[in-house]
Amino acid sequence: MRHVFITGSTTGLGLAAARALIDDGHAVVLHARSRERAAAIGELAVRAAGVVIGDLASAAETDAVAAQVNRIGRMDAVIHNAGYYAARSREPAATTYATTLAVNIFAPYRLTALIERPRRLVYLSSDMHFSGRGPLRATDGGGQHWGRDSVYSDSKLYVTALAFAVARRWPEVFSNAVDPGWVPTRMGGPGAPDDLEQGPATQVWLAVSDEADARVSGRYWYHRQQQEAAPQARDPRFQDELLVALARITGIALL
Repeated sequence: MRHVFITGSTTGLGLAAARALIDDGHAVVLHARSRERAAAIGELAVRAAGVVIGDLASAAETDAVAAQVNRIGRMDAVIHNAGYYAARSREPAATTYATTLAVNIFAPYRLTALIERPRRLVYLSSDMHFSGRGPLRATDGGGQHWGRDSVYSDSKLYVTALAFAVARRWPEVFSNAVDPGWVPTRMGGPGAPDDLEQGPATQVWLAVSDEADARVSGRYWYHRQQQEAAPQARDPRFQDELLVALARITGIALL
């Protein structure tokens, strides 16, 4: 039995991964953005090893999530599943920019730095990371120039590079990035063409499997097949520059 924490595990791929792991006998700590969200998964919450609450768009609440996880105990694996992709015309561009970066890269970074170091880390990426650009900008003064697709692509480039940077920095930890495909979740939409059953399979496998193929680090995966990530994500200089920028913006250094 492995202890696994999954962010964003009340809906979509996070919920599917949590259910699969719990059904296989693992101890899963769930994460909900609010108590209302947690109440919606009452049946699964009863079977979980715990439920932590916090909005990952908030730095303070993200730090509180890390503290809650640490009080439960050391995890064997953390799946950074939570993601944000703004609905069209839902909010001003600057707000979209700030929220997307907060949830998709600042929160995984903060949680990586603050949660007691697990043996395995899995970060959800996307094939949209190939369209991402660098370097990371702060959340103020740039949002009006960025559309929702471009900032989402950037955030996925950054989180992929983060996975690889952690693999270099912490050689004792298996740290990988996963493209789950474009699946018909609430974020992906009903017309998404990929297989929803395959969507959580790779991250679940990387989190708990003892197979040799799963005990690797610094890789980019799609449906349990290694793929070549974007050149920037694989560039150690870009990774190091990203860590410096994240430390400056968040005020937290990854030791």
